[in-house]
Amino acid sequence: MRQKIVAGNWKCNTNLQEGIELAKAVDTVVASKGADDVVVVLGTPFTHITKVVETVNTERIGVAAQNCAAEAKGAYTGEVSAEMVKSTGANYVILGHSERREYYGETSETLNKKLALALENKLTPIYCCGEALDIREAGTQNAFVKKQLDETIFKLSSDDFKKIAIAYEPIWAIGTGVTASSEQAQEIHAFIRGTIAEKFGNEIAEGTSILYGGSCKPSNAKELFANKDVDGGLIGGASMKAEDFIGIINGF
Repeated sequence: MRQKIVAGNWKCNTNLQEGIELAKAVDTVVASKGADDVVVVLGTPFTHITKVVETVNTERIGVAAQNCAAEAKGAYTGEVSAEMVKSTGANYVILGHSERREYYGETSETLNKKLALALENKLTPIYCCGEALDIREAGTQNAFVKKQLDETIFKLSSDDFKKIAIAYEPIWAIGTGVTASSEQAQEIHAFIRGTIAEKFGNEIAEGTSILYGGSCKPSNAKELFANKDVDGGLIGGASMKAEDFIGIINGF
């Protein structure tokens, strides 16, 4: 049975002290309300990871880096390697986020290097894919997303592929207040699962967690998560408030 996952992505928000307080609040609420059947992950800035790992009960809450370097080590000023991330106590890494692709020019070639290093260091990649508004309006989102998968995670061995989670991002619905309808979310998630089945077989496809990553809120989480191919969410803004985040977790 595939995992239900709700992962927060704090992006470039909170200083260290604010991040620790947010992590404490999430940890307290998760402990009090319970979320035993849901994997909860906090995607924090690099500067926060070690302290957040120390703050939360890591048997209940996983910690993710929002990125890692495409090189193992060396003269790459400002980069943070997958090995460094792992040494902090983090166990997840978010890779391929639309903002990394758009603002920092990350390509499939770059992401393949990052995926290999993350897996080598026993980090669980949460791999992002998804289309912008013009692609959606043209009705070519399926082909676009399949190309993203073909160029990256579909190059993995079946054993390595089983170690990742996927987050579908409707880029047109991130930060806009627009949310894909429940039907739209299910349609694209089912398509992604179908392409996984074609590549790796039904057993692996049915075991792969596919998260929705576009303006998920406590008010729509239950409807979104009721879809049979939506296994949770990669949450941006709503992960910055502990009660909102737990409201999404309780959507299951």
